[in-house]
Amino acid sequence: MTDPLPARRNRFGAFEADAATGELRRQGILIKLNAQPFQVLLMLVERPGQLLTREEISRELWPGGTFVDYEHGVNSAVNRIREALGDTAGNSRFVQTLARRGYRFVAPVERIGPSESQSAASSRPESRPAKHLSTSPAEPESRLLSRILASPEELPKASHRVVQTLFVLMQFMYLGFYVGALANLAEIQDLLSPLSRAMQVMTVLVVTAAILIPVRAFVLCAVLFHAPGVRNKFLRIWPVLLALDVLWSLAPFLLLHHINFGLALACTTLLVYSPFAQRSLVLMGAGGTES
Repeated sequence: MTDPLPARRNRFGAFEADAATGELRRQGILIKLNAQPFQVLLMLVERPGQLLTREEISRELWPGGTFVDYEHGVNSAVNRIREALGDTAGNSRFVQTLARRGYRFVAPVERIGPSESQSAASSRPESRPAKHLSTSPAEPESRLLSRILASPEELPKASHRVVQTLFVLMQFMYLGFYVGALANLAEIQDLLSPLSRAMQVMTVLVVTAAILIPVRAFVLCAVLFHAPGVRNKFLRIWPVLLALDVLWSLAPFLLLHHINFGLALACTTLLVYSPFAQRSLVLMGAGGTES
């Protein structure tokens, strides 16, 4: 920004940020980083060691002042940068948060001139295209799911407190299902007795509940205490949770002694959406910090 001819590439650690192409690479492997977070990254690496305030970032990202909740937008962009770099707010190797002031890039930055960039490009093998190392939520999930699931950019902006509260309440809801089922096994066994495979169903219920109680406790603690990398960890186990949560969406039918079939069906259809809602809440910032 202050240089008359800014470097086309900036190298820091194992990473290179190419201002010309808008690409971030780690040891030659392309890392997915969207336009706005990449723009913020360039602002930081072009001023290493210097304070970059949230106001400066917001003026660069939204020059017309059209974005109202700019603090949330800036925080979200910085969080995306940290995920791409494998960085954390608590143990910053690249982006350091200065409380109530802004951010500072703390790693040494090497500016690569055009001639060095061209020689590096010519020495790179051409026979194999670069693979994408994506830190987006599609990475831990299958290609099919990634095509139909929402990306972070498609989700609405929301208060961190609201997102965090909704996610925590969902975990308590599932814990209530598991504990309630195990506490009423006799009643459930009586309800399932007309089924031809009642014992197998009971076994699945008991085993999955016993497994999922500590899993939910782990997720709950990780989110409440903002464990490093909680977003990626949750997204890795999410496909398994999806299958089990869909199975447990049938939990209202375990209450047929107390509610009618129609109400149980209505609750089940709502619960089928619950694992997708949890994933969206994590992408919207549940478990993260208000950096």
